[in-house]
Amino acid sequence: MNPAMPVIVFDVNETLSDMSPMENRFVEVGAPGYLARIWFASLLRDGFALAASGGSVRFSVVGAEILRALFRDVALTRPIDEAINHVLDGLGALRVHPDVADGVRALKDAGCRLATLSNGSAQLAQTMLTAAAIRTDFEALLTVEDAPQWKPVGSAYQYAAEALGVRPADMLLVAVHPWDIHGAARAGLRTAWLNRTDALYPSYFATPDYTVPNLSELAERLQA
Repeated sequence: MNPAMPVIVFDVNETLSDMSPMENRFVEVGAPGYLARIWFASLLRDGFALAASGGSVRFSVVGAEILRALFRDVALTRPIDEAINHVLDGLGALRVHPDVADGVRALKDAGCRLATLSNGSAQLAQTMLTAAAIRTDFEALLTVEDAPQWKPVGSAYQYAAEALGVRPADMLLVAVHPWDIHGAARAGLRTAWLNRTDALYPSYFATPDYTVPNLSELAERLQA
């Protein structure tokens, strides 16, 4: 490992995983595909509310209860419990974005230590990274299920630093979510915003140290 390079910690949901197939899961149970985006946004909202008030509940539990509420007024094609399970099972079938495998290998070759830090379960990350043949490039798959609160609360990033045996300042969080970038920056980490869609970054959040369209470019920037 190159001691001059940061320890890179990746967000998982949407940063590494392509969540677009989740729309099909909703359609397959008789719900409109656009509900997938509403569901995920609502899941994050409630997770953040729990974290802000000092609590923490598993990602899957919050996700299931929000699905139950969303499906109450939908003419489902299967029993509601089966529909909920079908959607949640879709998380375990997600695959990485096209830039991830090559980008991860480039970062590893550059001498970076790699880990994940997810608001979801470590098992989902394990399954997805194994399918992409890059699981061995990561030394740890961390989850806020083992931290006091969800990201973007500072204790989540502090937990990751302690688990990896480094200072927050020695870490660089990679995420597609500006809220995650902001939380990590406030916790003392360096940050890289992965902007695949040419989106606008909110001015009210901490500015990322790097903004890149793909992970291979991040590897190039870090080496430069």
